[in-house]
Amino acid sequence: MNRRDYLALLGMLAAWPASVLAQQPNAPRRLGVLSVTADDVIGQARLAEALAVHGWREQDNIKVDWRSGAGDRAPIAPLADELIALKPDVLLAIGTPSVEELRQRTTTIPIVFAVVTDPVSQGFVQNLAHPGGNITGFTDYDGPLAGKWLEMLTQVTPKVSRVFVVYNPATAPFAPLMLRTLEDAARTLHVTVEPAPVHDAASIAALASRRDGGLLVLPDFFTMANRAPLLAAINEARAPAVFWSRVFVDEGGLMSYSTDSAEQLRRAASYIDRILKGAMPADLPVQNPTKFELAVNLKTAKALGVMLSPGLLAIANDVIE
Repeated sequence: MNRRDYLALLGMLAAWPASVLAQQPNAPRRLGVLSVTADDVIGQARLAEALAVHGWREQDNIKVDWRSGAGDRAPIAPLADELIALKPDVLLAIGTPSVEELRQRTTTIPIVFAVVTDPVSQGFVQNLAHPGGNITGFTDYDGPLAGKWLEMLTQVTPKVSRVFVVYNPATAPFAPLMLRTLEDAARTLHVTVEPAPVHDAASIAALASRRDGGLLVLPDFFTMANRAPLLAAINEARAPAVFWSRVFVDEGGLMSYSTDSAEQLRRAASYIDRILKGAMPADLPVQNPTKFELAVNLKTAKALGVMLSPGLLAIANDVIE
């Protein structure tokens, strides 16, 4: 480079805005997060902590754009549009509807999912070992686990012979898969299973009339976002119920058998880190949960006038008395 060219280059650099120069060459990477759940369940602070373990910190080397439907399916599509427009380096999809919307909008931006049930049957990945495409992640529950929830209800006295399965079809599109498993297990356990879909305050309140059986609440961020009225209706019905998250038991539900959603977020952060460092989603196997927790609330059992079997109490990880 001769002296004239060098001076011309200096003049061009001097004319550039400081904000542009600051982005060269170490501009922060960009992560887009689309979550169906309310932030109090899987929040931004937890994600920030999980990313920091791998050296990714906001206002340093990563920018996180968080969008949440707060338990409502309707806003997920426009929120997905917003995130795609930001052109992130990688996307984190929390919940099945988030994966559904993002995969319709991109086949090139890597997508890591968390808290998703049976991604193979839903068509998100080819198989767990070799997901293919631009999507991989971490599952929360599979079909056989639904049978475990049903079995727990059969260990309640007085005996439960009829079980209503609670879910929102809009936010739990995988429910038919789990219902088939429940129906198979019901024949062995000698109980009857009936769907009890909910989608608004009125349908939740109607659960109070389900006094002739137990309730099984499927993994669904709608039920999580509406857990206060849901628990109120179930308590009014004085019906034993099993839930998909420990949060329900802490707030007065009878019992739960659940994965740790915060742990899923931590594991998802490890894949985000690997992708930002050059890994391809197709080469990262989908992983099933490794930790489960059985929690029971004996205060609620007493209030309902029911007893739990000694065998169930013996294997519980936590008993609230």
